[in-house]
Amino acid sequence: MSRYLQDEFAPVAEELTALDLTVSGRLPAHLDGRYLRIGPNPAQDPAALAAAGYHWFLGEGMVHGVRLEDGHARWYRNRWVRPDACDFAPNTNVVQHAGRTMALVEAGAPPYELDDELDTVGRCGFAGDLRAGYTAHPHEDPATGELHAVSYSWTRGNRVDYSVLDAAGSLRHQLEIEVHGSPMMHDCALTEHHLVVYDLPVTFDIDMVAGKAPRPLRLPTRLALNRVVGRNPVSDKVVEAMTRGRGVPTQLPYSWDDDYPARIGLLPRDATDGSAVRWFDVDPCYVFHTLNAFEVPGTDEVVVDVVRHDRMFATRFDGPDEGPASLVRFTLDLASGRASEHRFDEHPQEFPRHDERLTGRRHRFGYSVGFDDGRLGDTVLKHDTVAGTTQERRLGAGRLAGEMTFVPSSPDAAEDDGVLMGYVHDLARGLSDLVLLDAGTLEDVATVHLPGRVPAGFHGSWAPAP
Repeated sequence: MSRYLQDEFAPVAEELTALDLTVSGRLPAHLDGRYLRIGPNPAQDPAALAAAGYHWFLGEGMVHGVRLEDGHARWYRNRWVRPDACDFAPNTNVVQHAGRTMALVEAGAPPYELDDELDTVGRCGFAGDLRAGYTAHPHEDPATGELHAVSYSWTRGNRVDYSVLDAAGSLRHQLEIEVHGSPMMHDCALTEHHLVVYDLPVTFDIDMVAGKAPRPLRLPTRLALNRVVGRNPVSDKVVEAMTRGRGVPTQLPYSWDDDYPARIGLLPRDATDGSAVRWFDVDPCYVFHTLNAFEVPGTDEVVVDVVRHDRMFATRFDGPDEGPASLVRFTLDLASGRASEHRFDEHPQEFPRHDERLTGRRHRFGYSVGFDDGRLGDTVLKHDTVAGTTQERRLGAGRLAGEMTFVPSSPDAAEDDGVLMGYVHDLARGLSDLVLLDAGTLEDVATVHLPGRVPAGFHGSWAPAP
């Protein structure tokens, strides 16, 4: 059985609604909104999925939410994202923009809108205007309210799409960027004047796709894919028929390529042509997630803080398990055209977050969760990038921390004046909690006790009430 179908990864079978949840500690009274997080929760029989070659990234999405108001936890709900028959159910991120709650995934699939109680409304209205679906990791500029994103799809080959949604959710700007091949581009970053693009050596693997076809069809499939990848877009129905088959999860068709150059690009946000991107070579690595990026005042330097993996999908193809990842700062020097790299911290970690009021601006603090042998651990980490120190909070044996989201105490509060909130799974109880920690000290603030288990998943956000 796949490790991603057991224990903390095991899917839950029911959609629950629970009201007036029990709280330990005291919820800050100013918190008025929903904490939302999404992750894979396959609906099919786990044994059948394992036999088909299940990959963690391919399970149908389920959103888990808690409504906080006036110091109370009003409700908990978990709901599958229910897409149209031809679409993949988003499973990677859930964000609020322009008054809409969006469930997101990458690689060409469209985002879906959810209502206030997490039921699926349908495709987001702008989806038809985007060439390559959307991304799992858009970044909102706190000054303009615009949502910036880089979207990729193997059907687009060596082209990715930079898009900007305005504060009202309308598509304001879009252009193509040419990259070296057909990479998996999970995240991007934003500064005040630049978009940061990662062109790294996890790339579309034609042989993995062709290998899933019946043996007599493998050569024709490989030849057909070679003809379309990097050329004209392919319809969703053709992609479905050629790669996955109806309703059958299979390997994610991306793998490590030793011959692919690793580089980071800077594109001026006001560029009208993707050729304006400037590339900086880096040592081979892979980046799923950015902590933040910013321009250093008075210099020609751009700083990009990320969690860096030495490689990805080189020997393990069912999930991201190729050894520990660490927090790294890339400094891109526009004057020299060179990139340097500094490792902040040696803790194995992932899911970095920061105070999103500072997206694209100089930050001091970042937060992540510790990993243990490729799996979530019981550690929450706070990084001080100015002092160069890391504070560690252990939640207790068997209490597995998911991604922690920072919520400030007030709109003008100091950078670490607020709470971190995220789901924590208690292995011994078989249940999960929404845990709130003081962002300054990492001490307990409150715990909301949930009626069920939240499987190990991906990303989420705090969605304040209107």
